[in-house]
Amino acid sequence: MTKQDYVNKGLQHFAERNYERASHLFRKAICCDDQFENAYRALSETLNRMNQIDEALALTRKWLIINKHNPIAHLTLSKLCVQKGLKSEAQRALKRYHVLIKARNAKSA
Repeated sequence: MTKQDYVNKGLQHFAERNYERASHLFRKAICCDDQFENAYRALSETLNRMNQIDEALALTRKWLIINKHNPIAHLTLSKLCVQKGLKSEAQRALKRYHVLIKARNAKSA
């Protein structure tokens, strides 16, 4: 299977709320390509649904090392930080999200 196959199959399990199986498949996608942002996004949300917030935070921070210009990664980080009570980090991540979205919208205008 390809990395995208793993993500696609994982998303099917995610939709069925089979988060354990989904997380396993998303991890396999990351093993295939440790820079594959779709897998990080999916795994982060899956871990969040499983209430594994610390692991989701660590994964999202790694995702931001891969691509610090991904607004969804910053939004995800902000959401997770709110859940952990990390108010300052959540605010910084949300501010960065807005900056990136504004820049993206300016480019497409």
